[in-house]
Amino acid sequence: MKKNGILRHGYRSVTRILAGCLLTLASQPVLAQMDVSIKLNEVMTNNERSLIDEYGQRNAWVEIANISHSTYNIRGMYLTTDRSVLDKSMSVPERVKRMSQIPNGDARTNLSGRQLIVFQCNSIPAQGSLHLTVKVDNTKPTWIALYNGNATQLIDSVTVPVLAADQSFARISNNGTPADWEVKSADRVTPGIQNQTTVSESKVEKFKREDPYGIGMAVMAMGIVFFCLALLWIVFSLFGLLMRHIDTAKKVAHHQPIKPITKTVEKTLEVGHKTGVILQEGMKTKGIDREVYMAVIGMALKQYEDDVHDVESGVITIKAKETGWDDEYTQMTQFHSPILPTMSKAPKIPTGPELK
Repeated sequence: MKKNGILRHGYRSVTRILAGCLLTLASQPVLAQMDVSIKLNEVMTNNERSLIDEYGQRNAWVEIANISHSTYNIRGMYLTTDRSVLDKSMSVPERVKRMSQIPNGDARTNLSGRQLIVFQCNSIPAQGSLHLTVKVDNTKPTWIALYNGNATQLIDSVTVPVLAADQSFARISNNGTPADWEVKSADRVTPGIQNQTTVSESKVEKFKREDPYGIGMAVMAMGIVFFCLALLWIVFSLFGLLMRHIDTAKKVAHHQPIKPITKTVEKTLEVGHKTGVILQEGMKTKGIDREVYMAVIGMALKQYEDDVHDVESGVITIKAKETGWDDEYTQMTQFHSPILPTMSKAPKIPTGPELK
């Protein structure tokens, strides 16, 4: 019985060892994948007018990004700026004392694909789960490192140069070289947004970042309103001017109808021809009767203006008028009925003094 118990205990020990080896081997790809996916993305060491925390304070900050399309939880990981943790002989408890742990229990630490998170440095965890005790000195270059939850594996690190106020040190590529990082000016800092703003940042997000107080939006809205009002004023002014011209044209047409173009041209040529003839005759007579010529020209122009040339009504009116032309006949004869001669020897009609 004792021998069988020893065998069973040995079997269980070997099984546990093999299971531990399998778990260790299985976890290696996961850790390797996390090493590739979780990166330090952007760091600001001298914050004067940039990001503000929940208490209205401006602290140095560190941005961590999940550059993959899978979801990873970074809770329990460590951030540090103390280079002494690179000593391999240092114990894990001593190393943990020189680090600041990302707390558990915050859903924001569960980073989905291409998601970012910003942590406040030089702060105290009592102010919030994203406030860490990581020490950052903006007067000298700062080495920042990200360790796994065991505080033994270095996941990512970067040395940040001395930055001017509100500048940041940001990752622009993932080639594993110092050229992956660049210094970004204050107007290009993007906390919580992908550093390649031309690709990942939308126009709305960029506008919000560049105009946090809405001043630009207010000016733009007022400009659009005033532009529309000015456009409406121009349209209605032109419409009113057009209507006034149309009304004037109607009044002119009512008082003096517009003649056909051909008739106007013909009459103009006629008047011009007559005027030329009269002027030529005046030149031949050396100015004699020029008053007559001028009067004729004036009458022709008046005739053209009044448009009465060759205009007749076509109605003939005959009115009776007493002229007295037959008074002599009544004095010359006493006959009421004329006597017509029927023969050649008919008596003569008495005339003159013989009537007496």
